[in-house]
Amino acid sequence: MKKLIVSIALLTTVSAFKAQEKGIEEVTITGKLMDLPLKKSSVNVTIIDKAQIQNSAAQSLEEVLAYYTGMDIRKRGANGVQTDLSIRGSSFEQVLLLVNGVRMADSQTGHNAMNLPFDLASVEKIEILKGTAARGFGNGAYAGVVNIITKPNNTDNIIVRGEGGDFNSYAYGAASNFGTEKFRNFIQVNNSESDGYRYNTDYKIKNIWYQNNLAIKDGNLKLMAGIQEKKFGANGFYASPAAKDQYEEVQVSLVSAILEKKLSENINFNAKTYWRRAQDMYLFLRNNPSYYRNMHIGNNIGLDVSANFKSKLGITGVGADVRKEFLASSRLGSRERFVSQAFLEHHFSLFNESLNISPGISWTKFSDGKDYFLPGIDVSYNEDNNKFYANFAKVNRIPTYTDLYYTSLTEQGNPDLKAETAWSGEFGYQYQDGQNFLKYSMFWRKTTNAIDWQKATSTSPWTAQNVGTLETKGFEVEANHQVNNWLGYSFGYTYLENQHLDDKIASRYSLDNLRHQFVAKLKNNYKGLVNELIYRYNERVNLGSYNLLDDKISYQFKNFNVYVLVNNITNSEYVETSLVPMPGRWFHAGFTYNIKLK
Repeated sequence: MKKLIVSIALLTTVSAFKAQEKGIEEVTITGKLMDLPLKKSSVNVTIIDKAQIQNSAAQSLEEVLAYYTGMDIRKRGANGVQTDLSIRGSSFEQVLLLVNGVRMADSQTGHNAMNLPFDLASVEKIEILKGTAARGFGNGAYAGVVNIITKPNNTDNIIVRGEGGDFNSYAYGAASNFGTEKFRNFIQVNNSESDGYRYNTDYKIKNIWYQNNLAIKDGNLKLMAGIQEKKFGANGFYASPAAKDQYEEVQVSLVSAILEKKLSENINFNAKTYWRRAQDMYLFLRNNPSYYRNMHIGNNIGLDVSANFKSKLGITGVGADVRKEFLASSRLGSRERFVSQAFLEHHFSLFNESLNISPGISWTKFSDGKDYFLPGIDVSYNEDNNKFYANFAKVNRIPTYTDLYYTSLTEQGNPDLKAETAWSGEFGYQYQDGQNFLKYSMFWRKTTNAIDWQKATSTSPWTAQNVGTLETKGFEVEANHQVNNWLGYSFGYTYLENQHLDDKIASRYSLDNLRHQFVAKLKNNYKGLVNELIYRYNERVNLGSYNLLDDKISYQFKNFNVYVLVNNITNSEYVETSLVPMPGRWFHAGFTYNIKLK
């Protein structure tokens, strides 16, 4: 398998430089303090646009992310039931998830971070920022940031969708864009259900999402609001694989107002206020709630303001945000904390904008009195279609309430945990023209006071601990070649090496990471017929290797689209986390119909 990966990589890399150059569409990267053209950006960023999302063989947002190297998606169950999100060997607590720049972090546990009140039909674009992101986004942006962009479009329409598949799975929904040129609206409702691919893995997921955009003088005023409800059998999700009768119900709601205002020719101002509520009800025995039941209700309320100033010296960005985190839990108690953050960043260019430099620092203070200063710097040099870039920064993450206070027969939190901190760096090279893309990077992260759950013996409870120093290093290569208008292919490979902890102590998460990850895609688009074939090879440190093959074929006829997709074509047996067996081959077929109102 490793020889196959190397051979494909060399073949793609060589062919990627043979095509004729074409113009490159300018892409803007959304930052916390300032938006920069991709050419001037000095960070490792991946942009997934709407067409790529629609053509992929994915049933949920996390499955879209799994098709990109460096993204480790550890699922329990199928089709978005529950997922841990990791970037380059991080834990699921070390990635910051944003929706239109609004923080979706869950102070109870990172297991719930991917609960979002919309489905793929609402997503316009996904930005993945790997590496040293904390300076720009603050606490929690340890290994990277995923920002999901949603917005109304300019066409008045109604989109109806339906789907059916194996294991009595089905989904249906409707979405609509409507309004005037000045005031645009988008609303979506969606429902998906399945009996499950094995005992007690059934699920029901419902979403309602609304978003608008009001054009004001020199700016925009936006509102977004949504709610999601999940009910699912959690066979083996927690405790141990033998716990087959677990059950969970989760509700997540989000309300946010966003102001974007150009105060003058050189000054831009942004403000966001938000409220995220999460409710999590867990039963150890689905049919006997009185045996063991947990109920957690968390609320995060925040305000985020920022401004950037253009001058002869470059662009200076300043910002601050404050938030209050509340938790009422039958297992974790009543908890609350106040978090304050401030940010400063400056971007300037030299040598006809070939050299781009962005130093900055963020400051975070928690209500327990602890302060964290996180400095960093990004540098890049552009020449024609070539870019060399480097990042270096300090990052941190404070423990969640589950890390600190959770207690059960098999787990014990630790209220004395310290925040984990790390110095992180990356060096990379990128080539891009109209038909070709190549990126190579080397990265490392050295963590002190790393947090993990450990047990000294097989009968001991899992205990949250600061386990000392943990070093992660590796390299990544990505390539994309568009042969012609109807044929393209790409691949990505990530190698990771995590310093192992004491072999005599069992660790729950530190050795779950992917050592080798390879993703290859073959894309065809001919006269309305679109096909995308995706192959993945994953090798985990402690769970072995597996191969996955997915395919989606769709046909567009006027306003009607029909598709067939198959996940895990080869029916591979594999697990991603908690020793939960993942689904075998799964067929889906569906349609979308776009009704234009004007």
